[in-house]
Amino acid sequence: MDTLTNQLSDRINNLAASATLAMAAKARELRAEGKDIIGLSLGEPDFNTPDFIKDAAIQAVNDNYNSYTPVDGYVELKDAIITKFKRDNNLTYDRSQIVVSTGAKQSLYNVAQVCLNPGDEVLLPCPYWVSYSDIVKLAEGVPVEVETSLDTDFKMTPEQLEAAITPKTKMLWYSSPCNPSGSIYSEAELRALADVLQKHPQIVVVSDEIYEHIIYEGKHVSIAEFGFIKERVITVNGVSKGFAMTGWRIGYIGAPEWIAKACIKIQGQFTSGASTISQKAAEAAIKQDPKSTEEMCQIFRKRRDLLLDLLKMI
Repeated sequence: MDTLTNQLSDRINNLAASATLAMAAKARELRAEGKDIIGLSLGEPDFNTPDFIKDAAIQAVNDNYNSYTPVDGYVELKDAIITKFKRDNNLTYDRSQIVVSTGAKQSLYNVAQVCLNPGDEVLLPCPYWVSYSDIVKLAEGVPVEVETSLDTDFKMTPEQLEAAITPKTKMLWYSSPCNPSGSIYSEAELRALADVLQKHPQIVVVSDEIYEHIIYEGKHVSIAEFGFIKERVITVNGVSKGFAMTGWRIGYIGAPEWIAKACIKIQGQFTSGASTISQKAAEAAIKQDPKSTEEMCQIFRKRRDLLLDLLKMI
């Protein structure tokens, strides 16, 4: 057995298992033993997928959507995503700039694989979603952590960004709203970061906006709204969080065409197109006014406020 184990690649031997998935598995194990467990691992809404989305999926089954899909997604879904970007984020994209994947995690993996060469550095403001660093390492990139603090609400400052940039810096990855801190970069804060990046045209930005519809205070802003930097920004999103569709596995990017084409190429050799039924369900979700998910967000806010009140009593 040891001889066979030694045949595993260095790549997989050096890869850490997903911390959030490991914690979720442990929580399920403890629940199965009858223990009262509150899971704090996966970012997964504890709500059912809305009925209108499930109805769209059922209709797709009845309409025999059972063939391979285009690698980059159904045209109807891509058009819905284009409309969503304009409606919610004031961003304009063509179909050739949209790539649908099997979840936003695959979107991030695609981007890392097509953008990074061995030794390229990727700036990661801390704290960050745990999979970022390992996705970067899988592409033979080098994660560079930029420490933040409570004083700045765990957000990277322009000064910190400038200080972290080296001749090897290829990308900046961040999320807003941030997983795990919940911090949201304001328009002024993003513009200040964009001003720094304007001086470094070799840096490509990944803006992970998967939590854009779960906001308690403030307003979500996309850094790609600043026209002078948009051609270097990859906006990553999906339906998992805002529509309680984590298991449906649909993510997508809006990106410069040259990056989108490269992502289509690698995805075509990896997973091909995302699920037919999930794509039709996602289309229905994305076409809906985002206010339709406000009730879920309000319940999350009440829970957050309750927890804060309890913590203040300690």
